[in-house]
Amino acid sequence: MVNGDKNREQSNAVTREELASALVGIRKLLERRKKEESVQKKAFDQLYEELAQYKENFVFEAEKPLLLDLLLFYDSLSWFQTSLVQQEASQDVIADSFQYLVDEFLELLYRRDIVPVESKQTFDRHLHRAVQVVPTEDPEKDQAVEQVLKRGFSRADRVLRPEEVIIARLLERAAPPASKS
Repeated sequence: MVNGDKNREQSNAVTREELASALVGIRKLLERRKKEESVQKKAFDQLYEELAQYKENFVFEAEKPLLLDLLLFYDSLSWFQTSLVQQEASQDVIADSFQYLVDEFLELLYRRDIVPVESKQTFDRHLHRAVQVVPTEDPEKDQAVEQVLKRGFSRADRVLRPEEVIIARLLERAAPPASKS
């Protein structure tokens, strides 16, 4: 039995060594995973911080060119107002200056690919919004655009604002009553 106890002790010793070795391996694995998770956490924290900063600046940066154009237009309006208040200009100069402001504003829209809708003589529900209807007896004038009240604008072949118009509509005459026979 002494021999059997010795074998068991050797077997237990090997098992203890294997267990100790396995525990060291597990400990190293856990430490490595902990370091990897720490690196991942730092990377995610940095990404979240960059995303938050991106969100904050995105709208500002996207609007900045438009805002700068609007500020330039504001400067022109302020100059025009000062000229009117000081009464330094004749009626012709005022009219020319006002047309300059309109042209400058249209240029601002053109830079954003916004263009006026091409006017048409006949009502088109995709391009027009009828705000008033005037009666006509002339069948040739049915659905004709009589007057443009507000100009329409489009961008990339999509209507942003339809043209507001007054259209003519043919009067429907009541059919004469059927005669009684």
